[in-house]
Amino acid sequence: MIDLKSFNQFFTDYQQRFVYFACTYVHNEAVAEDFVIEAMMYYWENKDRLSADTNIPAYVLTTIKHKCIDYLRHQQIRQDATDEISQLYAWELSSRIVSLEDFEPNDIFTTEILTIVNKTLNTLPVQSKQIFIMSRYENKSYKEIALLLNMTPKGVEFHIAKVTKVLRLALKDYLPASLFFFHFL
Repeated sequence: MIDLKSFNQFFTDYQQRFVYFACTYVHNEAVAEDFVIEAMMYYWENKDRLSADTNIPAYVLTTIKHKCIDYLRHQQIRQDATDEISQLYAWELSSRIVSLEDFEPNDIFTTEILTIVNKTLNTLPVQSKQIFIMSRYENKSYKEIALLLNMTPKGVEFHIAKVTKVLRLALKDYLPASLFFFHFL
């Protein structure tokens, strides 16, 4: 049976070798030192249960080996989870890129939205409809429209604002597309 003085000597003789061994696998000196201390304590707590011919360095080293294996398996699980999260993020990012690459600005004006716009425009006074079409579809400036229709640019602005308000209400269910529509047309 080993006494405290012998144990201290054993600890002094083997500590650095065991730390080096553990560090070779876990690549973290602090973790390796913890494993060595824990293995030494485990040996000390269980020394009375061991047979007299037990190879103490091999016993402690086996305990360190198992601690290293558990640690590395845990690291592998963490790495696998991190890899999976990374793969999911990469897939999601790739999906966004593909979606954006496939996006066609002309497609934003679906038949349904254009039908609502046309129906709404047909319910408006002829002059308001004409001014809106000249501004948004023919890309004429307020000044050009005013000259063509013999009115002031403020009058043109008034009609455009009126039509825009009516269209916003008509397209409220298509808010993102209609905001885009009103911003760029």
